[in-house]
Amino acid sequence: MSVLGEFKSFAMRGNVVDMAVGIIIGAAFGKIVSSFVNDVIMPPIGVLLGGVNFRDLAVVIQQTTESQAEVVIKYGMFVQTIIDFIIIAFAVFVGVKAMNSMKAKEEAKPPAVAEVPEDTKLLAEIRDLLKKS
Repeated sequence: MSVLGEFKSFAMRGNVVDMAVGIIIGAAFGKIVSSFVNDVIMPPIGVLLGGVNFRDLAVVIQQTTESQAEVVIKYGMFVQTIIDFIIIAFAVFVGVKAMNSMKAKEEAKPPAVAEVPEDTKLLAEIRDLLKKS
């Protein structure tokens, strides 16, 4: 089998396609959460803290000189990234918890009793009659 054929069979497997869809949706979800944190959550927190814009919070280690650029530690962006992570982690936790509870409900259901075929019932009756005699 050629390399191209092997790659095609690998790429078209169901779990690989499912994984790719999950990664794409996860990246889009990450962008939504980042926007939610940056545009909805952080502005009110900044107002509560006296008009602080978290994007601007930084410590300048070295000022700009003719030969070197400014060296800055942007801890405000780091705080926003931590909040992004907490929201995404919580959303994943809630999703996994919901899936686990649905799976537990599925497992808790009693197994369906299969209808015994008519010929099997007749054979059981014959067996029981033979035992009695």
